[in-house]
Amino acid sequence: MRVFAAASVSPAVHRFLPFLAVLGSVTALGIGTSWAKHWLFPAVGAQGTTALRVGFSALLVLLLWRPWRWHLSRADAKAVVLYGAALGGMNLMFYLSLRTLPFGLAVAIEFAGPLAVAIGSSRRAVDFVWVLLAVAGLGLLLPLGLSGSPLDPAGVAFALGAAVFWALYIVFGKRAGHLHAGHSVSLGLLVAALVVVPVGVAHAGAALLSPGLLLIGVAMAAVSSAVPISLEMMALKRLPKEAFGIMISMEPAVAALVAMALLGEHLSAVQWLAIGCIMAASMGSAATAARPVPPAERRAHAA
Repeated sequence: MRVFAAASVSPAVHRFLPFLAVLGSVTALGIGTSWAKHWLFPAVGAQGTTALRVGFSALLVLLLWRPWRWHLSRADAKAVVLYGAALGGMNLMFYLSLRTLPFGLAVAIEFAGPLAVAIGSSRRAVDFVWVLLAVAGLGLLLPLGLSGSPLDPAGVAFALGAAVFWALYIVFGKRAGHLHAGHSVSLGLLVAALVVVPVGVAHAGAALLSPGLLLIGVAMAAVSSAVPISLEMMALKRLPKEAFGIMISMEPAVAALVAMALLGEHLSAVQWLAIGCIMAASMGSAATAARPVPPAERRAHAA
């Protein structure tokens, strides 16, 4: 009986496993970020939170991959430094945006970065559809005086800054794309930590050394980095990269739902519509891409 049941259930489980892995990845990322906003922001601010998250993420990934085992040429070292600096800037800008923006909306605005890179490299007519969808979504969110958006302009500016750094992260990540993923990601996180930790220390000082906050920082780094990386690697082994790109586009909606459950952040119907437009643009861009979506385009490798 048990053998028969296992044989009949196993194909279905394997079929849905990649989807569940991607869903688990974006959910873990959302939970880790929500924890950070709830527990760490009041104590050490956005800058200190970024320092704890990126610093401990770098430490965990360095211990996991031990990048000193691989040779690194001077050209590759330059690429990794640029990649890591963009990663650090992206994380810092994103957490600064969360001071005044709901989590789901900050993620949606940040998605403009990879969308711009993906669409900017193509000249096909269908890509203009995704451009229009993305512009429509952003137009519903940005405080331009046209939609009556109540979003804080400084928070929006930081989220757009995160989008710019995410785009640079993709561009520089491609230059290091020939390296082993563990090699480039671990060294990139180390550079990112060197960028953001001094900023966090300057802002929060000795408060960062509180044992309770350090424990929360380690847990946040594990949930926000180690778990998503592991689940996404599992999904990428079983999915075409275009399908992976479509599934990962769930992130703004999942972030908004997690924030609603854990932080009490409720969005208006117009804001949900904006998230839907941006997700549709991301999914459409991934679905019609003429080239695979490089793993370096994923923020969860570090964020």
